[in-house]
Amino acid sequence: MYQGKRRDFFHWGAQGIAATALLSLLEGDGVVQGATTTHPVRAKRAIHICLIGGMSHVDSFDYKPELVKYHGKPLGASEKPDIFFGQVGLLRQHDWEFKQRGNSGLWISEMWPHIAEQADDLTLLRSMVSDSANHTPALFVQNSGFQFNGFPSLGSWLSYGMGTETEALPAYVVLPDSRGGPNGGASNWTNGFLPAQHQGVVLSGGDQPVRDLFPARAIDRVEEAETREFLRLVNRKHLAQAGQDAALAARVRSYELAAQMQMSVPEVSDLAGETAATREMYGVDDTQTADAGRRCLLGRRLLERGVRFVQIYSGGPIAGNPRASWDAHESVKQNHSFEAGRIDKPVAALLRDLKQRGMLAETLVLFTTEFGRTPFAQSAANQVGPGRDHNRYGFSCWMAGAGLKPGTSYGATDDIGWKAVENPMPWHDFHATILHLFGIDHEKLTFYHNGIRRRLTNVHGEVADEIFA
Repeated sequence: MYQGKRRDFFHWGAQGIAATALLSLLEGDGVVQGATTTHPVRAKRAIHICLIGGMSHVDSFDYKPELVKYHGKPLGASEKPDIFFGQVGLLRQHDWEFKQRGNSGLWISEMWPHIAEQADDLTLLRSMVSDSANHTPALFVQNSGFQFNGFPSLGSWLSYGMGTETEALPAYVVLPDSRGGPNGGASNWTNGFLPAQHQGVVLSGGDQPVRDLFPARAIDRVEEAETREFLRLVNRKHLAQAGQDAALAARVRSYELAAQMQMSVPEVSDLAGETAATREMYGVDDTQTADAGRRCLLGRRLLERGVRFVQIYSGGPIAGNPRASWDAHESVKQNHSFEAGRIDKPVAALLRDLKQRGMLAETLVLFTTEFGRTPFAQSAANQVGPGRDHNRYGFSCWMAGAGLKPGTSYGATDDIGWKAVENPMPWHDFHATILHLFGIDHEKLTFYHNGIRRRLTNVHGEVADEIFA
């Protein structure tokens, strides 16, 4: 690796958004050397809605009539469940009525009235399992396949393996909840040991979607253009002198992308050009749904312009308000009613919008949570309280779009929704399946690091080909 006058190089480029632009994809110069596709590509892009805190599957997508029958009864198991607070109360029935939806007849509760209308486009995964019942490591394993920070996220692996379809925007964009970031913060979208350009780039609301997007003082356009041209010539000369060094080439290209982002980011973030009907569909102008509505609509606009992977977070626990998420220890009904009310309409609008624009056929929509919640109450052993604890043994997520069988479900939990008993799907299998939809063999997308040929699925991973169309 080039070890010359690095300080000189950073002196020329470290102003303004250069640090952010360094996170962009640079496959055009051969910097990225991921896996080539090994089979037909079904998905070209993906958008991931990530629910923070643990959504209750038995109140949403996993109908368990036996819980009505056994409501108020003890669990009766001899083993001690791996839950967060360790309070195993009595079994409790679901808080929302379930109905069969659409032509497919998928059971979805009244907690999701808008998403339920899109049932025939969903592929429900009802047998997810996790390695951890603790928020931070569970989020890490959901995003990276490992319970520890420092490993590349799914979005970073897709950026590394697939590249981007645009020179003006990053390959991987993150849209966090306005209330705060997820447990573990930026470690959830880290590039880990992959080149820095594959880290997720955070876009926020307001006049500055990217920090330091514009210079602190106004600069004359002619002066700015001449300065950029001078920097370009200096950087290219420096690169020519240093030889074909991948890291240096990446930095040069990243600063060039910075200039592109100054034009592309404000344009993509401006929703003023969207029709009134579209804004209403997403709930952009409604107080309850405005935050999620803007981010879902922005996500669609990013995908349209060539971004490979967009990640939208629902829930942002902050100091003094750890329940600003799906972490329903005190009351599932109260917590989930509020959180679902924020995102149900926007997420349903996203699905509908992608479909009517002809994008859903090549766009993978992911709707996940780090774990589920227990079928028994979080309370004393002889009580039925309103809250539920963490449940890693079996929970629900869903996918939609590219290459999937719509209106179907995969896997199952037991009669009370505690443990996955049919086709258990750990996160390694989930990741292997996603990569397969992108035309990538998960065992061949690797990066050599510290003497180990690393991959997203570690040494595991089975593709759930039963859910493919």
